[in-house]
Amino acid sequence: MELLAKIAFVVYTLLVLGGGCLAVGAHSLVRAMVGLITSLLGVAGMYLLMAAPFMAFMQILIYVGAVCVLIFFAIMLSKADEHGIESGSRRPGKALLSALAFISPAFVIGWVVVNYQPESINLPVEVPLAVLGKGLLDNYSLAFELISVVLLAAMAGAVLLAFEKKGRAAE
Repeated sequence: MELLAKIAFVVYTLLVLGGGCLAVGAHSLVRAMVGLITSLLGVAGMYLLMAAPFMAFMQILIYVGAVCVLIFFAIMLSKADEHGIESGSRRPGKALLSALAFISPAFVIGWVVVNYQPESINLPVEVPLAVLGKGLLDNYSLAFELISVVLLAAMAGAVLLAFEKKGRAAE
């Protein structure tokens, strides 16, 4: 069972890192979006490995479902090149700097984990979903409402900008 957990951890890690590399390095916004979705699904798998199925479901429902669909609508409403190359040409040194920025945190975190291992790892106390929901909705209900207003304003702004660009192109 422990071997299967390690294999699943490696698979989810590869999903997160591979999706992140694709999201950052893709020329096309749609391919970058696919990389983001892949990375977010890998994070949901990590939540499953931590025995937090509710968090994994929320990761898929909120980020993969809602936020990625919102970003995809923004991509569809934007005026992109027909070849899918929105970022233009790349400078040769830019790839090296981005690779260095991608690899350096992994080395720093790895060094800290190897040199400063904790004495013991306590298992967290499992919180029932009813208590978690009550705590979130009692203390943070305003934050949930503000998030929905921000998402609505972003979508309305994207639609408004798309119609303005379309009106100028027709003239």
